[in-house]
Amino acid sequence: MNCFCEEESIAIQQCRRGSAKAFETIVRRYMKQAYFIALGLVGNHEDALDLSQEAFFRAYSKINQLNPKRKFFPWFYQILKNLCFSHLRKRSGRHQHNLEEVDEVQVSTCAGSRFDPHSVAERNEVEERVWKAIGQLNEKHREMIVLRHFQNLSYEEIAQILFCTRGTVMSRLYNARKKLKELLD
Repeated sequence: MNCFCEEESIAIQQCRRGSAKAFETIVRRYMKQAYFIALGLVGNHEDALDLSQEAFFRAYSKINQLNPKRKFFPWFYQILKNLCFSHLRKRSGRHQHNLEEVDEVQVSTCAGSRFDPHSVAERNEVEERVWKAIGQLNEKHREMIVLRHFQNLSYEEIAQILFCTRGTVMSRLYNARKKLKELLD
């Protein structure tokens, strides 16, 4: 991991000098994570792809704004998050947003490799209820659930990404889980 931090730092320096090739290294490292975060926040495959790509484009065009002493991902995450929540606000003006629309591709990856029609139907029903409830959470709560439970980030990693303390993460996550439980009950 430490080796990659040095590699990332060198790639960022090269990006600042205009190297698109160096930015490819960074994109390859974070593209899957960016996509799944966007998918968790907006609940739609096509939108998640578009938003994660747009976030990388914006990050590349603003790479000189990244403090050289900071890590790339927490800075990039702010760009991605802002794009996703802005997208949701625009979309909610057109129609009510919920995460029932999550692609079958995403749902099938959650289902695992075991195929038992009854079990699959039960899992799909539970997943649909969970996604619907997540879609009803406010932005901060949804963000906490996605980062902790879908990205499996530690409290420390979430704190680093959100520029807050571990205690704040624990508090926000507690409240997000509590609200999600209320919605599911």
